[in-house]
Parts: sequence; C-alpha cells; structure tokens
Amino acid sequence: MIALLDYGSGNLRSVHKALLKVGADVRIAKAPGEMADAKAAVLPGVGAFDDCMNAMDRQGLLEASRRFIQSGRSFLGICVGYQALFEKSEEFNSCAAGLGMFKGKVVRFSPANGLKIPQIGWNQIEFARPDCPLFRGLASGCYVYFVHSFFPRPADPSIVATRTEYGETFASSVWRDNVFATQFHPEKSQKVGLRLLQNFVELARG
Repeated sequence: MIALLDYGSGNLRSVHKALLKVGADVRIAKAPGEMADAKAAVLPGVGAFDDCMNAMDRQGLLEASRRFIQSGRSFLGICVGYQALFEKSEEFNSCAAGLGMFKGKVVRFSPANGLKIPQIGWNQIEFARPDCPLFRGLASGCYVYFVHSFFPRPADPSIVATRTEYGETFASSVWRDNVFATQFHPEKSQKVGLRLLQNFVELARG
C-alpha cells in the first residue's frame, strides 16, 4: 500500500488517479497513523512552499514523513513535495523550515534573457544518474511536464538524478537511497510519467 499524503494540495486527485492507473493500492493519508503500515509514501504539491510546510506541520505529517524516510521505506516527492525535502526556500521571504532531508535551498529562476516565469509546459530531462531506478526503461532526453517558478539547489551534487535547461541548468530530480523527488509532474507527463510511477510502485513492492 502507498500512502498519498493529503495536506490540501491541489493536484492530489490527479496523482491518485495516476497511481491507480499503474496498479498501486493507494491510501489517502491526512494523519500520521494513516502512514504507519504503508510500504511507500508520495508527497505531491502545488502552490507555495510555506503553505505546504505549515499544513503538514498542523497535521503532524512533517515529523511522520521524517520518521517514514528514516525507516528506509520508499518516498517520492513531487514539485513542492520535492522542494519540501530541502532545508529552506527563498519563496516570498519564506519563514518555514523544510524537512531537511537534503542540504540546500529552493531558489527562483532568474528573469534574465526574457525568461518566462513560471516555466509551464514540456521540457527535457537529461540523466545525471543513469542508474536511478525511478527512470528504468526511460531514455535521457525524454520530455516531462513542469509548472514552477522555483527549484531546489542541492548542496550535494551526487544526489542529482536528472538535469534540465531553462535559462540555466537545474536539478529536475534527485535520488538518495530510498528517497526520490521530481520537480516535474509525473502525473501530467503521459507515458513517461506513468512509467516513472510504475517504477516507483514496483520499488515499493520490493
């Protein structure tokens, strides 16, 4: 069973539908106890970093997510759920602390060279870690769907799984041990995204 963390994120339903499509047994988790017996967890997200962190804190999901990750079970963060794994964000003078599972902070795209912010639409991912099991069966250079103005800047380059170019090169996904995270939206990335989610489900099943 995969716990899909519900702290009021707008894209929860689309992530839920995508996980069901690839054969996952999914439980919507609004409280720590609903994560307890899960084999894996998914933290989706759209919107502001502080809103995400504060809502998770109110529901007890922040500390529960830390414990879940420390237990060695598979964990996937998506978009703001990816950003939440880092220490802090520069978004709107953010005051909330992230989960701190990875060192680094979330930064905004530079508007230089007429760059449209947010980045909305399809863009390529280039593999930095071809061995990442999340991308099994996928090719470097494939297209995925983004909606974001901010992205994490990892302090440890070894965790970067894919990179993407949008005015600058940024870490579009990361991986370390049992923790995976993507800035793009697998649930909106059609066949590529469904294959990624299927890979995650298979990892959770062991």
